Amino acid sequence: EQIDIRDLLPQIVVPTLVVRDKSFTVARVAEVVKRLTPLIPNARFVETDDFSSVLNEFLSEHGDESSTAPRVPSGTAVILFADIADSTALTEHLGDGAFRAKARELDGALRGVIRGHSGTPIEGKLLGDGVLAVFTSARQAIEAAVACGAAGSDAGLPLHLGLHAGDVIREDNNVYGGAVNIASRISALSVPGEALVSDIVRGLARTSAGVSFKDRGEQSLKGVGEPVRVWAVVAGETRANQYETGA
Repeated sequence: EQIDIRDLLPQIVVPTLVVRDKSFTVARVAEVVKRLTPLIPNARFVETDDFSSVLNEFLSEHGDESSTAPRVPSGTAVILFADIADSTALTEHLGDGAFRAKARELDGALRGVIRGHSGTPIEGKLLGDGVLAVFTSARQAIEAAVACGAAGSDAGLPLHLGLHAGDVIREDNNVYGGAVNIASRISALSVPGEALVSDIVRGLARTSAGVSFKDRGEQSLKGVGEPVRVWAVVAGETRANQYETGA
């Protein structure tokens, strides 16, 4: 009986070493391992005939990291929500299997991007339900959103991206609260490949993010009592060369 573990790999939260012994010559196994490794966050793939040396080097680099899973912060956080645009149409076009494979690969890539910008991806969320992450810095959250948008476009799976800041409730490895819901609603407003931020996030990062913002006006969000003003992130442009204007 075969068991498909690919959906579980992005949930691995410890440094991982994947090793192929060069003396093992079954090419198909090597190719499968190479394809699976990118699905594991922070995994390293090595082909070697000296396993002991590779393992000792890996352990010396990471020390006790493997015993400490990243903690999801409580309190005020900047929340990033990303979701694949037009996933139903893409599934119809690509087929269930191909779409799921591409989505899994992108999910792993996005989590790597998020960690690379000092964010914490929420391991209970997998792409398809949306990728959720929290940051302590609005600037880093915006930079991560821009990089995630580029990764999605490169993969042929454009993303809706939304950011909001507020208090979150931590429970195990997940976060909850009204601020999370608002980030999700803002994400749904964006056009594919676009990152939208709330007025709060724009205010926090206005002079530090190295981007410009275009006013999208006040928006009524489902389940939110008051309209929320949102701004589109314009990467590569700053206030030095563009004023913040309406769309």
